[in-house]
Amino acid sequence: MKIVLIGASGDVGRAVLQDLSQDGRHEVIRVGRSQGDYQADIASDDSVAALFEKTGPVDAIIVTAGNVILAPIEKMTAADFATGLQDKLLGQVRVALIGQHSLNDRGSITLTSGIAADEPIAQGAHATTSNAAIEGFVRAAACDFSRGIRINAVSPTVLTESIERFGPFFPGYDSVPGARVAMAYRRSIEGVQTGRVYRVGH
Repeated sequence: MKIVLIGASGDVGRAVLQDLSQDGRHEVIRVGRSQGDYQADIASDDSVAALFEKTGPVDAIIVTAGNVILAPIEKMTAADFATGLQDKLLGQVRVALIGQHSLNDRGSITLTSGIAADEPIAQGAHATTSNAAIEGFVRAAACDFSRGIRINAVSPTVLTESIERFGPFFPGYDSVPGARVAMAYRRSIEGVQTGRVYRVGH
């Protein structure tokens, strides 16, 4: 398969890249904001459209990019919230809406939510909102795609590789290694299901 991986340099992205590249069955195109085979800003329609003009037709799209805002609710403004939604939520939705037209028949899209959709954390109102909305989009969009196109999401708990940075926000949570999370992305692109949220570690 020819796969576009957006967010290839992040903790999740690196694990997915390693898993999908190891057996030589897939051609993985690495995409990041400032590095990779191509660069793209998922907060920009023009940037995302230009990306798929460069890649041409593909068999799968994976998005592991998108940042949430972790901040106390009493200090959060609507403008802050909207800025974050453009990245984590609307950025991934944007890739799906634009990227679908570059997918071959029976292609797939895999987005990324996170455990905060089910388990709110301190300073995590934005994370919970974004992740839950991504999952809602996936379930609904799966009903509408034609040409056999599938869409799923992977919802990991905190990664072992990320525990030093994000561990304080997840007290008492078990972490999972990136290699285990990557298996869910493989399940999404090589499997047959659609409209699913694959939860890893929760």
